[in-house]
Amino acid sequence: MVIERDVRLADGRVLHAYDSGADATTRLVLAWHHGSPQTGAPLEPVLSAASARGIRVISYARPSYGGSSAHPGRDVASAAADLVAVADAFGVERLASMGASGGAPHALAGAALRPDRVAAVVTLAGLAPYTGAFDWFDGMRSPGALHAARRGRDARVAFAEVDEWDPEQFIPADFAALDGNWSSLGADVARSEAFGPDGLIDDDVAFAASWGFELQDVAAPVLLVQGELDRVVPRRHASWLLSRLPNATLWMRLDDGHVSVLDVVPDAMDWLLERVG
Repeated sequence: MVIERDVRLADGRVLHAYDSGADATTRLVLAWHHGSPQTGAPLEPVLSAASARGIRVISYARPSYGGSSAHPGRDVASAAADLVAVADAFGVERLASMGASGGAPHALAGAALRPDRVAAVVTLAGLAPYTGAFDWFDGMRSPGALHAARRGRDARVAFAEVDEWDPEQFIPADFAALDGNWSSLGADVARSEAFGPDGLIDDDVAFAASWGFELQDVAAPVLLVQGELDRVVPRRHASWLLSRLPNATLWMRLDDGHVSVLDVVPDAMDWLLERVG
């Protein structure tokens, strides 16, 4: 059974957190970093794959998501301190991180800034930091939100008032995943609507600005998983990450998009266990 609790931080903020619990079979603690937008609750396929492998899962809702306090002006780097606070609250010293989509940059932040706590990272369909070295938006089916975020939070807030979700961002395999193994993802995204748009807005602004750390600072082993057919985060982002992270491996999934790529989660957990379990 997953335990929920509010973790109070030194600055007075609260993070709503989750813990699947430890037992005699636990081999590894995994921090799950949720996508954008979600509630922060670990998804059923993640919990099932973890349980089968003796992995304890902890997670938390980023600021303004799922019952967590707002953190005005947050950058990606701020997730490192938040992760450590949650880990401390659950009595966890050393862990691995796995982040999907919007969770991926935040998973890297912990490894860059707290290498004493984060031993390895998996990113699934994760953005690269904004750069002018290549067309960062090229291949994104609907880049309007991130274009607005580049102009600042006010522009991103204004865009949220007129934004409409574009189903062409997903390929048929993505919709099949949402109807099948990853139906809990779609349900969680729907639940996240109750908490308003601020979490997603702040995520986008953070992604499109300086992250607050350099990729070269991530010394831990990193597994990058990318769908060749992803229309949300294009494959060039994975290539850029691979070229800048000192100890990275890339798994390209030739038939996958942004959601269907999540089917690799069990294999990615095995990869982590081989390195830090």
